[in-house]
Amino acid sequence: EVQLVESGGGLVQAGGSLRLSCAASGFSFDDYSIGWWRQAPGKEREGVGCIMPSGYVTNYTNSVKGRFTIASDNAKRMVWLQMNSLKPEDTAVYYCVADDDCSGNYYPRRQLWGRGTQVTVSS
Repeated sequence: EVQLVESGGGLVQAGGSLRLSCAASGFSFDDYSIGWWRQAPGKEREGVGCIMPSGYVTNYTNSVKGRFTIASDNAKRMVWLQMNSLKPEDTAVYYCVADDDCSGNYYPRRQLWGRGTQVTVSS
């Protein structure tokens, strides 16, 4: 089955850390970029960052620079989002998304989205 499955979300206090995982299956993992997106209640979805098959990482939102890190292991078909110094405004459902590139644009017809994992940061 072609799918992305996120895990690792939960409730954490401000200043804490979480590591989200994304497991890919059913497609040629090496041919796609994997992005992390998030959507908070009442807000539009936001691209957090993206890693290309080469390992090059791009970050879309300034608010996470220096705090969030993306890594991948092509052999394991896994991507991780390490989130440090979490803030209440990081509260959202986090999704991993397979795409042709790391453009940061929302293309639901071409992108493969996971179901998401909830991250809640308490103040």
